[in-house]
Amino acid sequence: MTSQTITAAASGTWKLGDRTVNRIGFGAMRLPQHGEAFAADAVPRDRSQAIGVLRRAVELGVNHIDTAAFYFSPLRSANELINQALAPYSDNLVITTKVGPGRDPSGRWLPHATPEQLRGQVEENLRQLGRDHLDVVNLRIVGTDSIAERFGALAELREAGLIRHLGLSNVRLHHLAEARTIAPVVCVQNMHGIGASPEQQEFLRVCGEQRIAFVPFYSIAGTGRTAGATTDHSPQVRAVARAHGVGGAQIRLAWTLHQGPHVLAIPGTGDIDHLAQNVAAGSLHLSEEELAVLAGPSAGTRTAAARPFGPRRSSGADR
Repeated sequence: MTSQTITAAASGTWKLGDRTVNRIGFGAMRLPQHGEAFAADAVPRDRSQAIGVLRRAVELGVNHIDTAAFYFSPLRSANELINQALAPYSDNLVITTKVGPGRDPSGRWLPHATPEQLRGQVEENLRQLGRDHLDVVNLRIVGTDSIAERFGALAELREAGLIRHLGLSNVRLHHLAEARTIAPVVCVQNMHGIGASPEQQEFLRVCGEQRIAFVPFYSIAGTGRTAGATTDHSPQVRAVARAHGVGGAQIRLAWTLHQGPHVLAIPGTGDIDHLAQNVAAGSLHLSEEELAVLAGPSAGTRTAAARPFGPRRSSGADR
């Protein structure tokens, strides 16, 4: 079977709250531009190309798209592209967005939103996407401070019907425990990939025990982070890729999905061919021996602590 005929259904399914999604999804972070996301000199992607990728993703069975209002470049907004490409939306399409960080029209990062400002960010996502409610909203944070007030503000919007489900991004285990005392958490979006630290692996395990979807970011980008997929594959990754006749990025995606049935992948691309390869990775089966090789201490590009979206902390407050 060729990669063009493999659909996201091959990756299996998981539930985000009451919504069932295929485990291979699509991340829109780099869709609005060529090159690195958030770069001041980013070149906007051709509108028709971006729209074509989104529509092809849905044709290939992708029904989970990750986005944010702060995913934009000059002339292009991920939310606006999603709206133009996919509205009116299919009933089985789940769009996940995130709030907390923000950027002004010039692209400059703003301080992370206060509890009072989160409603405005939610309403901005609603407007851009053309929705009357958001399927899933992740609170993305920086730092270790309490999230009770911010998550509580989103829980109130959930009670008001503006949000269907809530999740968390870039958090620690104590944040998850704190949030769950306020409202149900359907997903956690944290950095994870080959070479993950023991702490990252522990978080993934806890989510599995609690039936919470774990949605890793930078799972194929590695040290490339916002610049996109790494080419710095280890000999182990290259060897397994050769054995399967695929690229290293596909092996990284397959490894990610092998970490548990609750793990959802959201690789992003602006290229139709890469999209098909990413979706096809959901059908790859890695043997126990291959998984052991990839779990070795030098198997992957080291996944250091995630670089936050937005400015770093200052004056003791999340930004």
